[in-house]
Amino acid sequence: MPQTITLTLTPRQAADPKQYTAQVARALRIDEQDISLLRIIKRSVDARRGALKVNLTLEAFIDREPQPTPIAFDYPSVAGKREAVIVGAGPAGLFAALRLIEKGIRPIIFERGKEVVERGKDIALIQRNKGINPDSNYAFGEGGAGTFSDGKLFTRSKKRGDYNRALQRLVFHGASPEILYEAHPHIGSDRLPRIIADIRRRILDAGGEIHFGKRVTAFRFRDGRVVGIEVDGSDFPTDMVVVATGHSARDIYETLHSSGIRLEAKPYAMGVRIEHPQSLIDNIQYHASEQMEYLPAASYSLVAQVGGRGVYSFCMCPGGFIVPAMTDASESVVNGMSPSRRNSPFANSGFVTEIRLDDFAHLRPQHGDLAGLQFQRELEHAARTYGGANQTAPAQRVSDFVAGRASTSLPATSYVPGVVCSRLDEWLPSFIGSRLREAIRFFDKRMHGYLTDEAIVVGVESRTSTPVRIPRDKTTLMHPDIEGLYPAGEGAGYAGGIISAALDGERIAEAIAERCAR
Repeated sequence: MPQTITLTLTPRQAADPKQYTAQVARALRIDEQDISLLRIIKRSVDARRGALKVNLTLEAFIDREPQPTPIAFDYPSVAGKREAVIVGAGPAGLFAALRLIEKGIRPIIFERGKEVVERGKDIALIQRNKGINPDSNYAFGEGGAGTFSDGKLFTRSKKRGDYNRALQRLVFHGASPEILYEAHPHIGSDRLPRIIADIRRRILDAGGEIHFGKRVTAFRFRDGRVVGIEVDGSDFPTDMVVVATGHSARDIYETLHSSGIRLEAKPYAMGVRIEHPQSLIDNIQYHASEQMEYLPAASYSLVAQVGGRGVYSFCMCPGGFIVPAMTDASESVVNGMSPSRRNSPFANSGFVTEIRLDDFAHLRPQHGDLAGLQFQRELEHAARTYGGANQTAPAQRVSDFVAGRASTSLPATSYVPGVVCSRLDEWLPSFIGSRLREAIRFFDKRMHGYLTDEAIVVGVESRTSTPVRIPRDKTTLMHPDIEGLYPAGEGAGYAGGIISAALDGERIAEAIAERCAR
């Protein structure tokens, strides 16, 4: 059996395999040459008490002890097998497809967007202010929203499914093994497309189907059962449909709503992106230590209660970029991403507050359970109005935002389409803006320097989660009123990121397999 040992090291020591190998050998009272394999199984940075430390947990394989076998998954042929339709090729849809194959069920995926390489070309046009393809952008296309907006793999809920298996599945398809042991695993938007493409090849090689550029325009029901879908005006019969369309597929909610399918309005969060120089965040978090050079770009996670509501950082991107995440030219929406090396000179984070049902109650008489969706849309349209032409976004220095004054200039930013000075403190809904300003003051006490002229807020961060839930039975995971309709992932209201959506997709696949086995 391998021996496990945990070391507390300086950043310099943790960055040098020779140093920590020597320490492991001393701790185990063996020669270094007797260690046939030393692998990291957990790594985290501790900067809480001033002196920077790295906690490193390692597995040591001694002498001729059998070494671990490489991670492997078996995807058998499902040609000619029972079929299940998946709408959406994001993490929920793709992981549902892989798990269905393992269970002997043939997945057929319909994705409104393009395959990942072609999608990347459309995203490049958005960055250059050349227009927005409403079906191929940062939200829609192969891999889902997470493919081009960071690729963080952290989930707070480990009860959704086998978290480690999900990470192992990504490694099997090309992700770095580092995601198996990092405290906050991250793939990076520069590497994720290759992984997504490999997942596609596995699905196709096993006999599954993936159809790109195909928009589901209607769902067919009879006697409380799914009997098919309409794809760009053509009927496709099926008795099992996984709805894994992501949080920005507003037309899907509207299609279900107009068909009389029960939906539920739910709380969510909205706010802004806040961006600082990465060097400032490094100095704050690492206490300006001389050993910062051996550590990754520093991150942060902040939360406060202001006026009875949570205000918190969200999807923090060290060494990253703010990106234009709108799906329509009439909107201004921002998100964040980081490349795998996290080497941008900027650090950005979503900075949001709770949106409750009462906040959009005035819209319910006209919009019903889609009232939260309409409230979200109105804020995005306002941001577009104040942001100006194309994908330029409204922005304000953080110090001016908190003080309630206009910015006459803006610092350099990672947001490529460009920013314009705007009074976000005036046009954001008061219950959002006032809480964000108060939270910045509070966070500055925890991270002195957070409130600074060098930082900006950019509007708006509005797609943190869906304002609509598609209900489902807790046991069957089907819609309570429609047999064979399986709401899945972030867009259905059951996940909040890549891994939680992937795990939810796997749960749906297992529920389908159990039903088929009866």
